[in-house]
Amino acid sequence: MPNQTRGEPAGINLTCGMSGSHEFIFTLVPIVYAFNFVIGIVGNSMVVAVIYCYMKLKTVANIFVLNLAMSDLTFVITLPMWATFAAMGYHWPFGGFLCKTAAGLVMFNLYTSIFFLTALSIDRYLAIVHPVRSRQFRTVVYAHITCVMIWLFAFLLSVPIALTRDVHYIENSKTIVCGTLHPNDKDVKRLNNLLLCISLMKSLLGFLIPFVIIITCYCLIGRALLRVKHIQKSSCSRDDEVLRMLAAAVLAFFLCWAPHQVFHFMQMLTQLILANNCTILEIIDTAMPFTICIAYFNSCVNPIVYSFVGRNFRKNLLRLLRCSPGGVARPHPSISSKMSAFSFRASEALSLTVKNSVSCDVK
Repeated sequence: MPNQTRGEPAGINLTCGMSGSHEFIFTLVPIVYAFNFVIGIVGNSMVVAVIYCYMKLKTVANIFVLNLAMSDLTFVITLPMWATFAAMGYHWPFGGFLCKTAAGLVMFNLYTSIFFLTALSIDRYLAIVHPVRSRQFRTVVYAHITCVMIWLFAFLLSVPIALTRDVHYIENSKTIVCGTLHPNDKDVKRLNNLLLCISLMKSLLGFLIPFVIIITCYCLIGRALLRVKHIQKSSCSRDDEVLRMLAAAVLAFFLCWAPHQVFHFMQMLTQLILANNCTILEIIDTAMPFTICIAYFNSCVNPIVYSFVGRNFRKNLLRLLRCSPGGVARPHPSISSKMSAFSFRASEALSLTVKNSVSCDVK
């Protein structure tokens, strides 16, 4: 198996050449990565600082949002390496260990981000639709246990990615790349099956199944909120604000990851039945860097969608920038209490349907 040894690694000749190698990619992609790096570092660092200093870890939602921000931070620190890789024409100067580490962290972030978004969606569903019955399960202790399980499970899922990545010398372009292992005559079938399993896990566990769960939770939440609004017979701006927040979260998740998952699925098909079709491989390899840029942008969007939309978060952010003490602050409603407060209104209103008596009183 070809690896770099003293600057003279064994070479690989690509059947279709260096597909997707275009000058505009080598210029545009590093710029986008740099933008994602700056926004991701600043945005997620502010989320961590504000939650830790002012909001504290007293609610389940705050714990999940904090862990989501920490997950994004662990990923964005690898963006300078990927930006350098693209700017140098897909030349990897950092060695085999960082190649494996950076590739593993990319997948680690994919799984942790989506799992935390899913956990947050389930928590919001329980808090709004079943606020009383779910109270015994929605505790800080259970939230911490869930976070530990997510970190461990995501780590296990990302290990195969790290093990199947290494540096290779491409004789066609005289460059060293960080890519998947190149099979030899003895292990072609075994390695291809392993890579196919990894791709299927990425599509199913990294997108499809969590997306179905998130959509289901938010549809049930939306139905409950609309039902309450209908029962109360009154316009409520809080209802609309919650619905907009949920819609923005789902939309951001889908728009950021769907393009990459579509081309990733096409890549799996080429691996199975169209391996020698250089035209299709060229299209996929050209589009893939841009879909990855969009997917990576999700790490920048998360702080905006889940935190910066709240007025109180912006107030606490200003307090943080002014170095105001956090000990005397009032409890911060943020995402959790803003939605939980409405959940008690929802449960109260929904209970009226059982009694068949609808109250139109508004405080």
